[in-house]
Amino acid sequence: MTVPSVPAPSFAQPGNVVQAANAIREGVLSEVRKAVVGQDEALELMLCGLIAGGHVLLEGVPGVAKTLMAKALARSVSADFKRIQFTPDLMPADILGTSIFDLKSQAFVLVRGPIFTDLLLADEINRAPAKTQSALLEAMQERAVSLEGRNITLSPLFTVFATQNPVESEGTYPLPEAQLDRFLFKIEVGYPAPEEEDAILASVNRGFDAGDLARAGVGAAVAKEGLLGARTAMNEVTVEPPVLSYIRKLVSATRSSSRIRLGAGPRAAVHLLMAAKALAALRGRGFVTPDDVRFLANPVLKHRLLLSPEAELDGATPTDALREVVQSVEVPR
Repeated sequence: MTVPSVPAPSFAQPGNVVQAANAIREGVLSEVRKAVVGQDEALELMLCGLIAGGHVLLEGVPGVAKTLMAKALARSVSADFKRIQFTPDLMPADILGTSIFDLKSQAFVLVRGPIFTDLLLADEINRAPAKTQSALLEAMQERAVSLEGRNITLSPLFTVFATQNPVESEGTYPLPEAQLDRFLFKIEVGYPAPEEEDAILASVNRGFDAGDLARAGVGAAVAKEGLLGARTAMNEVTVEPPVLSYIRKLVSATRSSSRIRLGAGPRAAVHLLMAAKALAALRGRGFVTPDDVRFLANPVLKHRLLLSPEAELDGATPTDALREVVQSVEVPR
């Protein structure tokens, strides 16, 4: 799916960074809401991940608009979009591509897989075995793939939006820890509120079709160049030393908690920092606050934690353990 480009916001003049990023937020969310009812926090986090240059894992039961959110977001940012439906028989070559013999040229020709795009929707990623899931690892970390002896660079905007069903669902495989650590956010997408579900039914009754976003009026709110400019300009968002120290202390505290067997590593601290800078800019501020960090701690850190056996026996969740960690770390003033 390709959407016509629109003029990019200007990041050239000093002081324009926050205004341009905030304009992107308002424009994109306005377009996506033409198709998606509710889920405002999830949508903001998805856009935050896109600006921060990170990948996003969406977890929820079938039918809560995970795929629709990814498709609408891609359309609103003028991005090329491809989707892979993960199944138990999916092979790495189905993602990356392979060489085939061309009878006309009498030579092998590289056929690129769907990973060569801007936004990739890895739908139900945990229904494929670990070997296939791992085909995404290099691409997610380096935005490049090794294929047929060649190292091929992906789009600078390349971002994976992966959906998964809860691990208790039938026919699912747990994601490898190394791959989970590549995701900037894990967002839990829940059921809509009663009034939101009423609005969904009313919209469908009026003729809304989730497969026809153009008819729903979802258009491009920003050009790809605008997103890339926002990523570069994020360096102008300031983070004071006490907030930097707060990020480090939060991540470090996950490693010393008695309820956590494996805490978050340095990559998690880097991801938390970059996400906080992106969120501050999107919300119209040129500086990061401790509240930004606390808001993002759960989606950035919870999927990187392994609970202790005692915590699991108590029925605790990573969110429960992380809440205790956040409460134990003093917030800087």
